[in-house]
Order: sequence, then C-alpha cells, then structure tokens
Amino acid sequence: MTSSTLLRKLREICGANFLLKDRASLFAYESDALTLFRSKPLCVALPGTHEELIQCVCALHEAKVPFAARGAGTGLSGGALVPPGGVILALSRLNRILEIHPEEGWALVEPGVVNATLSREAKQYGLQFAPDPASQSVCTVGGNAAENSGGPHCFLHGMTTQHVQFLEVILPNGEVETWGSPTSSEDDLDLRGFFLGSEGSVAIASKLGLRLIPLPQDTQTWLTAYTSMEDACCTVSEIVAEGLQPAAMEVMDKQAIQAVEASVYRCGLPTEAAAVLLVELEGHPSVLLRDSPSIEKILNKRTPLSFEKAQSKKERIALWKGRKGAGGALGRLAPDSYVMDGVVPRSKLAEIMAYVLEVQSETGLPVANLFHAGDGNIHPHFSYDARSPEQVQLVEEAGAKILKRCLELGGSLSGEHGIGLEKEALLDLQFDEATLSFMERMRSVFNPEDTLNPGKGLPLGKACAEAFHRHRGSSQPQ
Repeated sequence: MTSSTLLRKLREICGANFLLKDRASLFAYESDALTLFRSKPLCVALPGTHEELIQCVCALHEAKVPFAARGAGTGLSGGALVPPGGVILALSRLNRILEIHPEEGWALVEPGVVNATLSREAKQYGLQFAPDPASQSVCTVGGNAAENSGGPHCFLHGMTTQHVQFLEVILPNGEVETWGSPTSSEDDLDLRGFFLGSEGSVAIASKLGLRLIPLPQDTQTWLTAYTSMEDACCTVSEIVAEGLQPAAMEVMDKQAIQAVEASVYRCGLPTEAAAVLLVELEGHPSVLLRDSPSIEKILNKRTPLSFEKAQSKKERIALWKGRKGAGGALGRLAPDSYVMDGVVPRSKLAEIMAYVLEVQSETGLPVANLFHAGDGNIHPHFSYDARSPEQVQLVEEAGAKILKRCLELGGSLSGEHGIGLEKEALLDLQFDEATLSFMERMRSVFNPEDTLNPGKGLPLGKACAEAFHRHRGSSQPQ
C-alpha cells in the first residue's frame, strides 16, 4: 500500500479535520515531553470512536506501517515516537467516561480521559482515582497505564497497576480482546498486568476498567524545611523505619523551591532552605490521632529551619499546587529541560542526591531536584539549551552517569516514566541477556512484526536506533 493510499484511508476513517499532516501540526508530535529525541511522523490520525480506532489499526496493519498510540504527550522517555514514515494515533478524542459504578467502586473509561477529570467526576460519589502524577491535570489514563505511572501518593496507594482492573485492548492486527475482569480476579496468565508498563508496545488500550477508592475521611499535611538535603532524606528513611505510612512524602531542593516561589505556583516555601519535605497523612481520624505525634517528632528531630502544619484545605491545596507546578516553574530557567526518572532504595536517597550535585558541578548546568521520596523515585531536572551541541552532549552524559549510579546503589533505571528511547542503551546493565531475550519473545507473541511502537522498552538494533534523531532543530516549522 502506498503512502498516499494509506493517507486516503485514514482520512476516510477519521475525517479530513482529524488527519494532520501539515508541518506545524507534525512538529507538535515529533517528541513527547523529553525533547532529546525527535522523529517526524508521516501523519497524525485522531480517531473519535472505538470503531474508528479499530479501523485505523487495521489499515496500518494492512499497510505494514509502524504506528504508536499517544495520549497527552507528557511522557518523559521518548516513548510515543515512531520512525520516519510511521503514524501517530492520537487518542485525545476518545475521552469519555462511559460508566461509573459507585457501589462496586470502579469506572469504565476511554484512554483519552484526563486523570484529574476522572477524580472530579467520581468525587460526587465520595470516590477518587488514586494515581496522581504531577501532570495529572493534563495526562491521560491510557498513557498512565502504558507507563505504569506513579505520583506523590503512590507511597500509600501504589502505582497505576494497582488501580486497573481490566482492559479492552486492540492488538496490532486489529483484533479486540479483554484482559482482566471487573472482579479483579486474575487468570493464570495475567495479561492485564503484562500490559501495564509495556509502553504501548503489545496492544492499545481502547477501554479501561479503573478502580475507584473512597476519599479520605481526614487529611493532615506538613511542610518542613531543612538546612541540608541529607537531613530531608534521612527524615524520610526514619519515618519509614518507624513503620508509619503517610500517603505521600515529597522533597524539593533549593533550586526547585526558588523556581516555584518566582512563578505563579508560589505557595510560601522558604527560599533559604536547602530542602523541604512535604508529608501528607490521610485516613480515618483515629489514624491521624495515632500517627501524627510520631510523624511530627521525626520531622522536628533534626532542628529544621521551619515546621508548619496546613491549617486549612486552602493551605493544603496551595502546597500541592507548588509541588505539582514545580516542573513547569523550572521551565523558565532555560529553553530546554531534561527530567530524569531513576530509583534508589530510600536509605540511599542522601547518597544519590550528593552524587547528583557532583554531576552538576562537572557539567556546570543548572540541576533542580524534586522527587517522590517515599518510594525513592528521583527526578533531577537539568536545564540546558538544545541549540548548543556541547550542552546536549553534557546533559546526555550526565543523565547516563546518574542512572548508572542508581543501579550501583541497588536501584532501577525507571520508576514511572518507562524506558522509551532514553534508557534503552542502559538496559543490559540492569537485566542479563536471558531476561532481555525473554522480554522480547513475550512482546513478539502479541506484536510479531514490531509495528506497534517499534522497539520501545527494549534494546534497539542499530538501524532502528538511528531512525530517531536527537535535537533535530532543522525540523522546526518556519
């Protein structure tokens, strides 16, 4: 099938207004939120119904053209790109909440539903969708499932995988299957679990059955400022060692604090602090009465610069607005940013943060740290200018060094943003050859021709890797 024939078919399926192929539109889909990698697709198709999505997949399968599903493009690993000539299936129009079952505690939704929108709709029933990535006001549940996203409150509530009961999926050849069940009982082969975190490389989720949990009866939030990052990290370890279970424990360093306070997200963070620790406890009032004194004792153990408890819902919302807006605030520091995603044991948080400072000193590039301390998931933010080849090389080398150090400390390459294109060259440092070979065989069962999001999450062959270009400034629309 020729490209022109494929374009005509996709236009007939989606409608002329929902097939994008002009230069400016394609530029917006050349990368996700990680701009280290860019690749221009042949076109972007935006199906508006379940049937249109199936028809698009069938047309692409017949044409043997590589394609990938994409949500809001907030991913940070280069995971939703296709090689030149490939097609992006943008699922933003598939944004309907189809059913909410408050008594059973679950909802059936399309993949383009925005994370925070589902919680807003569930609130009227006293329920919420627990996963809350920092980008939850824009990211979509389909992307959350593909990457197994986390967020600040995953320390208590778990990752996305704990909140997906079943999926209706479309295989790369257009066949439709259901993986999992509303009752949460697993088959011998847990295909639901296999999908979650597979980075959109085995199937496309066309409908998701998501678990909803009751809203907390009570919540208490503390903000503690420290004179050193080490004090903040050690405090986190002590809270966990004490057997306490806050809903969230988040850390921001001085660079992140100052960026927030200089932005529209300002919330009164102490700009003189080396680090702040945001801790939230939720549950039955009796739980807060029991655990709050122990948490406050640990928070104050290292003579903090300041210690405050949110006295109202308004104050609590303001603190979380500052934390979740920090990434956007840091975007003001330079034309480009590289947000990393590595994991270390909580006991190694202070050590990895000290190493990040060493790498910052070596590169001379600004680095801000804000991370999910509760599960050891670090997110260093490098600010740089992609128009400078020297800075590009520095930031890539710096990222590889930090990720390698995470592994040396007993951690992982990724906590919630996936492998994508960013980390595939480092996979053999975490997994042996036999494990990687098994992963590839598993994926090939469902994606034998590797046309669905080709190569993501696993080491790429040289020819495939070279199809994706880094910082292709010449591709920008004029």
